[in-house]
Amino acid sequence: MKKGKITVCITIAIACFVLAIVMSMQFKVVKETDITSIETMREEELRTELANWKKMYKEAQEQYDEKSTKLAEYKEKEQSEEESSKLVEKELEQTNMYLGKTDVEGQGITIKIQDINNQDENTSEEDATKPISAEDLLVVVDYLKLAGAEAISINGERIINMTDIVDVGSNSLIFVNQQRILAPYIIKAIGDPIKLESTLLGNGGYVEELRNYGFTVDIDKGKVSIPKYSKEIGHKYIQ
Repeated sequence: MKKGKITVCITIAIACFVLAIVMSMQFKVVKETDITSIETMREEELRTELANWKKMYKEAQEQYDEKSTKLAEYKEKEQSEEESSKLVEKELEQTNMYLGKTDVEGQGITIKIQDINNQDENTSEEDATKPISAEDLLVVVDYLKLAGAEAISINGERIINMTDIVDVGSNSLIFVNQQRILAPYIIKAIGDPIKLESTLLGNGGYVEELRNYGFTVDIDKGKVSIPKYSKEIGHKYIQ
């Protein structure tokens, strides 16, 4: 009985000793652990994480700025191309207008020249005057050009730089743009109405000369419509 008690006491003593050693070791580990180091490590991790986020944000911002710049360039280019296109269209329109390839209208004058031989069928051959010639029409056109006419037509035929106004045959048939025209001859011109009229009616003006020959010449000022040149403009031999 006594021997059993001794064994139990020894066992308890050993257990207490072992427990004391374990506790002593734990206290030692805790004592040796640097709390500041742990906090420093966490702070470094946070700084690293923050740096990573800043880097990602910077990259995203750079990509955004790059896309925004390209978008602005595309918009500017589109606007520039649109403006260039409008400018080209405007220049083309003006070119076609100067070439006579578009219908035009504006203030100007209308000249009506009536060949006296066509006015009165009972006119005798002795009293008959020479008919209107292509040269007469050419002179009137030249006067109008000199007065600043911007567009001219004769009996609906647009007058351009390449227009031919000629007499054909012994009967002096008049052809304009290779189309035969008949009296009355209606000449329309767009420009300053007063200047156009005064150039034709002034001292020594050609209208006065035509009237002296016996032709009837009427001039009206107002809005004028002139059709475009109906034929193709081209060159066969110019290279």
